[in-house]
Amino acid sequence: MQAVVFWLIYPLLWLISILPFPFFYRVSDVVYFIVYHLVGYRKKTVTENLKLVFPEKSSDEIIKIRKKFYSHMCDMFLEMIKSISISEEELKKRFVYTNIEEIRRIEKLDKSIMLMCGHYASFEWLFALQLHELKHSAFGIYKKIQNPGFDKLINDIRERFGAELIQNSKANMRISRNENEGLRGAYAMVADQSPKTPSYKFWTDFMGKKVPFFTGSERIAKEFDMVVLYLHVEKVKRGHYKASLINIADNPAETENNRITLDYIQHLEKQIREKPEFYLWTHKRWKHLGKEIPKNAVVR
Repeated sequence: MQAVVFWLIYPLLWLISILPFPFFYRVSDVVYFIVYHLVGYRKKTVTENLKLVFPEKSSDEIIKIRKKFYSHMCDMFLEMIKSISISEEELKKRFVYTNIEEIRRIEKLDKSIMLMCGHYASFEWLFALQLHELKHSAFGIYKKIQNPGFDKLINDIRERFGAELIQNSKANMRISRNENEGLRGAYAMVADQSPKTPSYKFWTDFMGKKVPFFTGSERIAKEFDMVVLYLHVEKVKRGHYKASLINIADNPAETENNRITLDYIQHLEKQIREKPEFYLWTHKRWKHLGKEIPKNAVVR
């Protein structure tokens, strides 16, 4: 049944992907109207999240941010579809890396890279990094999609530009094998996912609220002596992004435990406070708020 659903939808996705950008974003406008005004997809969650972290903002300000967010979210979803057919030249023009020289510096260190990303601006086109003739192989660590057709589609999109996706459950094993074989990789990982269990061992402030955080990116970086970078993405205008690679640690094993995660959170929070409409507010990041923090947890 899942395969049938995929093959019924895929032709429409392909047709949308080949539309010229002016028409393409008109489709996004229609999707926004349906998602926001007709369906109201997770509108309650988005509103609660915004009120929770911005208690100082008025109802009108919250609604304004909410509308801008939904418009951006629909753009980002459609841009993922655009990836089915977008050319390398077009992608490189629309997702611009400002300091590729940082990668060149790391190449001389002969180390792999942990690229810590957030649910901010665009994390769909970050694989444009691979278009800059890197010596590193590009990998994305992700959670497998239940529908096998769509999971394959996402993998195929990434592979179009030389990147490879690794399931999060297999990340350690694959990275270990790569390192043992001398293969240096750039591993992109969205690091602000909310843990499923409230018993998670590291809790800290995020947007003024105490919540648990995964520390997997930091743990992997320490284990394999990777250079840690934060991917700072700004939305310049519709369909155009600017990305900067911000160094967090060259020698993670020498850093205090949880310092890398805390620095990552600081960078992400600063972006959210400056332009909140580009964060993924449908993401239930504060679902553990108010729950008892385990006695053996590290709290910072």
